[in-house]
Formats: sequence, C-alpha cells, structure tokens
Amino acid sequence: MAGYLDRIGAGKILLDRAPLSYDWVPSSLVGRDNALSRLASIFSQITNPSVSCKAVVTGPVGSGKTVLTQVFSKDLKSHLQGRRKILHTHINCRNHPSGSQVLQQIALSLDERHPERGLSPGEVVQSIRRYLNARDSHMLLVLDEVDVMIRRDSSDVIYRLLRVDEGKDESGTLSIILVSQDASLLKLFEPAIISRLGASNSLILGAYGEKDLLDIATQRAQASCLKGSISDAVLSKIARYAASTGDARLAIELLEASVIRAEGDGRSEVSISDVKPSEVRISSLEPNTVDGLPTHQKLILLGICRRLKKDDMISSGDALKLYHVVCEEFGYDPRGYTTFWKHMKSLENLGMIESRTDSAIRGRGRTQHITMSNLLPGVLEARLSDILPID
Repeated sequence: MAGYLDRIGAGKILLDRAPLSYDWVPSSLVGRDNALSRLASIFSQITNPSVSCKAVVTGPVGSGKTVLTQVFSKDLKSHLQGRRKILHTHINCRNHPSGSQVLQQIALSLDERHPERGLSPGEVVQSIRRYLNARDSHMLLVLDEVDVMIRRDSSDVIYRLLRVDEGKDESGTLSIILVSQDASLLKLFEPAIISRLGASNSLILGAYGEKDLLDIATQRAQASCLKGSISDAVLSKIARYAASTGDARLAIELLEASVIRAEGDGRSEVSISDVKPSEVRISSLEPNTVDGLPTHQKLILLGICRRLKKDDMISSGDALKLYHVVCEEFGYDPRGYTTFWKHMKSLENLGMIESRTDSAIRGRGRTQHITMSNLLPGVLEARLSDILPID
C-alpha cells in the first residue's frame, strides 16, 4: 500500500506550520522595539475621539513592515479597549491594485453585504464614514504595498480617505498607515497629500542584523517545532546566512526548508547540514569561480569546506591546521603563516569566505571565525577535489 504516506502528520519535528508562514503574527515582535515606540509616538493622541493619525512605514523586503503594523494594530486595539473602539483593516494593494478595489475591500471589511457596484468612490467613502460613526468606531487602515496602487491608479483614493471628515460635524473617523518598500514613497504624492500625511510621520526600517535574525528564527522554531529538535548551532547558521541580506523572510524560509529536509529523512532533529540556501536565493557566485584560483588558495578552501559541511563556522587556527592536512594529502609543502593569511584575505575579498572576530572561548583575547554563505561547502569541496592536481 501507500507506505510512503506514513510520514504525513507524523510530526517528528513540526507541530504547527503556521509560525513558518510570512503571514504569521507573533504575540511579541522581535528586533523592532524602537519602531513600535516610534509608531506609538505618532499615535500618541489617538485616545482623543476627534483625532485621526497618519504614518508612513518604508523598508526593504523582509524588514518586518507588515508584521510591525499587524502587531502594533493588535496591541493598540487591546490598549484602547474601553476607551475607543478600534476596527483594524489591512489591505495589500498588490492584491487589490486599483483605488476602487481598495475602497470596496474597506467597505466589505465593515459590512459584507455592501453593494459591490453602483456607487461612486465618493459615495463609498461616505458609506464607510457613516458605518463607523453609527457604531462609534474608529478605523485603523493599513494599506500595504501602497506604491503599487499609486503607480497604477494614482493617489486619488488616499486623498479622499485623508479628507473623509472634511466639512462634517464629527471628526476622527479614520487613521491610516501606508506601507511600502519604496523609500521615496512620499515623492509619489502631490504636495496636498504630503501635507496631510505629515512628512515627519515617516518610519524607515533598516535590514535586520544577525542577532535579530537569530531571535526571529528562534521565536519561529519554538512556536512551530518540538522542543530540542532544533539546536542553537542550526539557528545560528540560519541567522548567519540570512544576515547577508538582512531579510527575515530568508531566515524563515531556511528554517522551514531545513525542517522539511529532516522530517523527509525521518529524523527527529534538524542537523547543520539541513540548512542550505535555496538555488533561487543563493549568491551569484558559482562553484566554477574557484577554477582559476592559485593552487594554495584552493588547498586552503578545500580544508575550510570540509569542516563547514558539518559545522557552522571554523576558527582561523583550525583553518590553518586543515590547510596543512590538505597539503600533506595532495603532496604540497604548506606556505608560511604570512602567506597563508594573504591567501585568506584574497579569498575573503573575492566573497568566497567571510570572517568575523569574536571573544576567544578559552583564555583572553579574540579569535577570528570563518564562515561561508555565498557557496555551498559540499558542492565546492567536490569541485576542488576534482580539479586539484596531486603534486
């Protein structure tokens, strides 16, 4: 029978796949305390029923823009419970790229019976306003990837939403957060919109650092997998790979892929070798870039690759020892210490290895650690073994 299906649902590592989704919203946000504080400052007057707030959040892919606004909206709604009724609506403008579609999605989020046709944009905006006022509610609207809509369909809808209370007795109907990868988002708007948004209400997110990526990977692993199934060394390797881009999505992608590999083999633990950058994500460096290297750089690289197949990183001292071992294996006399370091620096300048200096594990001082994220150590080892001539 279909015995190969037995592994489905076995759950040797994975308990809940949801935290490995980009759309998962954690209970607490990692690495963005300052950004949350900045949003809180922008929304500091939101307790006043006559106040509407505006914010613009920009940052590169994987910098946590969407999850930041999701967590902030959830926390704000909870914080204001009993003081102001907040209705949160999040719309991705890539999925709804026209102004009319965005307005329709806002209306449907409030009333699923809202007519889909027959109303002008102005009439839809006012029906949204009437619904909120009749229920003494305030909308926190997040328009994600808003630049897609603006480039395709102008910024007229943004202008209408920002003027929703103009000429009316009541005010404070709707607050808005615009989200985009485009750091120059404000330049897409006419001066009247920039004035209403407030140029000082901008929040720019940078790429994540390695520590934050480690915390993100750890948080996702703890929420999705059996305790003890993913070691600190595995999580550190994931963070190191993702740190080359600062993209949290890459860290999540690597974590999910490594879990799938381990469970596919029927194992109950993820190993270091399960963490591999995908062919789509991997750097532009190809294994054949080593073909023209000087012989002793190839020998050094071969020793490093052999260790990095199993470990997350290698100390510079161990790299030197492995270089001597490989030289003996292939019949070469190892070069001196100074020449060895010159070769190491050349390999780093070529982007084949990365180095960083940390405190020594034993004794005083600092030690240099070697890692590799632009090439797969196993693939590179095989190529070097084939092309290195025996002296």
